[in-house]
Amino acid sequence: MDVQLKPYKKNFEYSYSLGVFPTLELLNFKPYEVIQVIISENSKENQGVMKILDICREKDIEVQINDKAINRISKKENCYAIGVFKKYEEILNQSRNHVVLVNPSDMGNLGTIIRTIIGFNIKDLVIIRPAVDIYDPKAVRASMGAFFRLRFQYFDDFETYMKSFDHDIYTFMLNAKETIHTVKPAKNKPFSLVFGNEGSGLSDDFLDIGTSIIIPHSHEIDSLNLSIAVGIATYEFNKC
Repeated sequence: MDVQLKPYKKNFEYSYSLGVFPTLELLNFKPYEVIQVIISENSKENQGVMKILDICREKDIEVQINDKAINRISKKENCYAIGVFKKYEEILNQSRNHVVLVNPSDMGNLGTIIRTIIGFNIKDLVIIRPAVDIYDPKAVRASMGAFFRLRFQYFDDFETYMKSFDHDIYTFMLNAKETIHTVKPAKNKPFSLVFGNEGSGLSDDFLDIGTSIIIPHSHEIDSLNLSIAVGIATYEFNKC
C-alpha cells in the first residue's frame, strides 16, 4: 500500500488515529490493521508514548519519529502520536442490538456517538448513506479511540438494512406515538434504535416502521442534539 503522510482524504485506503490514547486503542484492538506509528521527537518521556513503543516492539510494528508529518496530518498542538491504519470492513452481529444513524452529517457527533454507545454496551453501528465518512480522523479522534472497538456497516438505504436483520425497530422522532418512558424492548429479540440527521431528523415515512419514540423535553428547545438523544436512548434501553 502506498502511504503518503499528508492530510486525510476520503479516497485514501488508510486513515489516522490522532493522539496518544486513540493510537493505544488502535494498537490494542486492531493491531493487525496498523501500517506504522509516527511519534513526536518531544514525546519520548510521555508515559502513553512509552506504552505505544512497547506494544510496537512486541508486535513488530514500524515506528518513525517525524514531527513534520505529525504537523501536516494533525494540525493540532501537542499531538504526540499518530497511528496509520488500513481501512477495513466489519460484519454486524445478527444477534446483538444496533444503533442506526440515517444520513449523519457531523463527524464530531459521530465520534461522540460511537464512544457513547460503546459505553452502554452497543457495539454495532449502522450508517445509512448519504453520510459522513466514519474513517475521517476527526470522527476517530472524537470517539477517543472507541471506534476500534466497534462493528459498523454502511447501507445505501434503510429498507436494505431491514431486510438483512430481524430486529425490533424503534425510531426516535418528535411526532412519535410513544415516549421513551413507556416502551420496553423484548428480552429475547435484538433491537435497533434509529435516529435521523442532525438537522432534519427522520422523515414521516418512519412513523409506520416499528415503534416510534419521543424523548420528552421542555418546550424551550425544539429538539435535542443527536449525540445527546442517542446517549439517553442507549442508557434507557441498556437498563431494560
